[in-house]
Amino acid sequence: MFAVIKTGGRQYRVVPEDVLEVTKIAGEVGTIVQLGEVLVLGGDTPVLGTPTVAGASVAAEVLNHKRGPKIISFKKRRRKNSKRKRGYRDEITVLRITEILADGKSPTVGPRPKKAKAAPAPADSDADEAPKAAKKAPAKKAAAKTAAKPAAAAKKAPAKKPAAKKAAKPKADKE
Repeated sequence: MFAVIKTGGRQYRVVPEDVLEVTKIAGEVGTIVQLGEVLVLGGDTPVLGTPTVAGASVAAEVLNHKRGPKIISFKKRRRKNSKRKRGYRDEITVLRITEILADGKSPTVGPRPKKAKAAPAPADSDADEAPKAAKKAPAKKAAAKTAAKPAAAAKKAPAKKPAAKKAAKPKADKE
């Protein structure tokens, strides 16, 4: 099933799990918003709205609020010594479509839980310990090399600074 929605003066064809960027919509990150202007409901029997489909809406989760790319507006009037440069960035909301609703239903799908950072699993078997020991050995060698480098650098004599440049002599004027 798909729907054609209108928001921010633009129309979008959406299906569930679509991620799209629209002009800024009020709503906190992680909340569900309902978009009520549905122009077409597609599927086995498409429904066209006049101008919108009655009782239809689209539920979407707010993923992020951000700003679009900078757009430069430069105007110049030739031979008039007149030019103007202004720029702006659109405010954008990133949405994930959760479901398409018909007949005045309310959203049933809530926002997705945030992903937790995966912690490394504890090693219980001896087979896992052997590769870890092999990995630790090169780290010790690397530490020994880095410790040797500062000692070698300390043995070297400091480099001499170049002599200051002499001022150029003024040339005599020819008459």
